Amino acid sequence: MSNRIRSAVIGGVAAASLAFSAAAWAGVESKDPIKLTLHDWTGQLLSTKIMGEVLKKAGYNIEYVQADYIAQFAGLESGDLHVAMEMWETTGKQAMDESLATGKTVDLGETGMDAKEEWWYPLYMKEKCPGLPDWKALNKCAEAFSTAETAPKGRYLGGPVTWAGFDDERVEALGLEYEVVHAGTDAALFAELESAYQRKAPILLWVYAPHWAVAKFEGEWVEFPEYTDACYEDPKWGSNPNMAYDCGKPFGWIKKVGWKAGEKKWPGAYKAVRNFHIENPEMSQLIVEVDLEGKDLDKVVDAWISKNESRWKAWIK
Repeated sequence: MSNRIRSAVIGGVAAASLAFSAAAWAGVESKDPIKLTLHDWTGQLLSTKIMGEVLKKAGYNIEYVQADYIAQFAGLESGDLHVAMEMWETTGKQAMDESLATGKTVDLGETGMDAKEEWWYPLYMKEKCPGLPDWKALNKCAEAFSTAETAPKGRYLGGPVTWAGFDDERVEALGLEYEVVHAGTDAALFAELESAYQRKAPILLWVYAPHWAVAKFEGEWVEFPEYTDACYEDPKWGSNPNMAYDCGKPFGWIKKVGWKAGEKKWPGAYKAVRNFHIENPEMSQLIVEVDLEGKDLDKVVDAWISKNESRWKAWIK
């Protein structure tokens, strides 16, 4: 290629880039930063960074802010925070419903992912507790799931306290002879699973999907009494007439939620957030790349942006 042709090509690309940038900025309603919340699990970091980088492509000023999963609603209601990309029906439904009822936040629709979070055990534990997955077998096998610190009670490894989920309440309401121990981080939770699985050691823990663990390890979720809203809200519901939470966790949607006034301030950005759509298999693969293959999360996001240009451009159209 001659220098003249090369210069023309480079100049054309630069001009197109500038034209796109100018068009993007022209459509931005406010250059004030849109604050997207970051939490402490890989999938949420991926969905948030993908959305944030797409909004940057559209010309918006984006800030990522570390926030507590449940406590973030105070910031979303006040306008100190603007968009949360993942609220799971399994653990965040009650907090989200309460926040929406204030009229200060807005439901920005489903992400396309389906959530499941529940107590889980490796399949090898079924030999020591053949009544599983029925939850009623848990007390018969409490010692099989115990550790030196919890014996004769079984040990249940829950997620970080900030994830909510009502596991402590569930143990009490269902009369389970188990001690709930909360992992400090998402990474610690699954590092313990990895270690126990390799040693065929007893473990009963919180596992969620979409996630790589359900593909990598053979196991099953405990089957608790099926969730209903009444189980969480009416103590008279269920097997324990004096306590709520005598059932399993709900399964269902993963939604986006935002500061309601932000939709008037950045209508184009909020429309893009509503358009965001990724399903479980795709997200699980992205999580595998980060957590199992050791790829840098931001580089995984950049690669997704490069490979899916037609998709994200439709979100911001």
